[in-house]
Amino acid sequence: MAKVLLGVCGGIAAYKAPELARLLRKAGHAVDVVLTEAATRLVAPAALAAVTGRPVRVSMWEGLESGAMDHIALAAEAEAIVVAPATADLLARAAAGRASDLLSACLLVTRAPVLLAPAMNSRMWDHPFTRRNAAVLSELPNVRWVGPESGELACGWEGPGRMSEPAAIAAAVERLWKRDLDGRRLLVTAGPTYEPLDPVRFLGNRSSGRMGQALAEAAARRGARVTLLRGPSALPAPAADVELVPFETALDLRRELLARWRQCDAVLMAAAVADYRPRTFSTEKLKRGVGDVSLALAPNPDLLAELGRRRGASRTPLLVGFCVETRHLAAAARAKLRAKRCDWIVANLARDALGLETTKVEVHRARGKPLGPFEGSKSAVADALLDALAPLLRR
Repeated sequence: MAKVLLGVCGGIAAYKAPELARLLRKAGHAVDVVLTEAATRLVAPAALAAVTGRPVRVSMWEGLESGAMDHIALAAEAEAIVVAPATADLLARAAAGRASDLLSACLLVTRAPVLLAPAMNSRMWDHPFTRRNAAVLSELPNVRWVGPESGELACGWEGPGRMSEPAAIAAAVERLWKRDLDGRRLLVTAGPTYEPLDPVRFLGNRSSGRMGQALAEAAARRGARVTLLRGPSALPAPAADVELVPFETALDLRRELLARWRQCDAVLMAAAVADYRPRTFSTEKLKRGVGDVSLALAPNPDLLAELGRRRGASRTPLLVGFCVETRHLAAAARAKLRAKRCDWIVANLARDALGLETTKVEVHRARGKPLGPFEGSKSAVADALLDALAPLLRR
């Protein structure tokens, strides 16, 4: 089906690489393998050569005497690159654009989809440097993530950092080319609202917009025509095949929603919309005074509930709401599912999502049992949600 380059780094999860290579071969892909020098201490090149039926490469210096440029040829011919395990060192080198070995050179050359499956100690994964490197790589339009998972690590610790199982990685590879949303129109909201108090200050929230943007980009990759309504955000512009419409306030967002929602097959309401706005706007900056200050607030329209009412009995388009809670997650999600008249509520706890590149969500449905939890990078969770949503849009 496709030419896949499997990169294997020197993490203990490297022992799973032959099984991953076997699954990719079973799916019909031609698999080339590149090992880092450290990976050769954990998995035998001969084992991977036996599974793939192709030579395994380690060094950029191999074949130079014949004029071969393996890092160019391998990267140019690959229709996807999968790095499993992707260690903290590999993420750092890739984020810095280094080409210090054959695998990192291939990553710098390729323009094909790159699927990263991180594996490392939980403290390494949570370290600010690793989080920064992951954020840098996430900005590249061809980079996808699968995992890491939480659980018992090789060092005996518990926490995030386990590489996803080979079957999950192989399934993520298949999603790189999935076009199961061809012809569908999706409207996605993302990010916070800023409700102005004066020319300088506003009432806002901690939403980054990452989850909504990940959904928009994942849906576009799968063939959908996507419009992303995004609040103020430090994120880069989404992929070129996503239409971006900015908004600032809840009333701005309402205007854009009402102009578009009826033309769509699904509306995914991932934006964090303020429940209240200042009742009055001061045209001058408010100065420090003496004593307490009271702020009068007016309610914003409940946009999810409004769309639920406007759909009526037709229940089209498909309506997906999102909620962030600090406790009693399932009960709050079920209550919102009924009150807002939507098809799904995607729910998570604030500590699992706000300001992070990763998330953990569960899905409560008007019809059917809850789904999940889905956990991992926001791009991986976006694909998992669309896997479950796509059959509803193909009916």
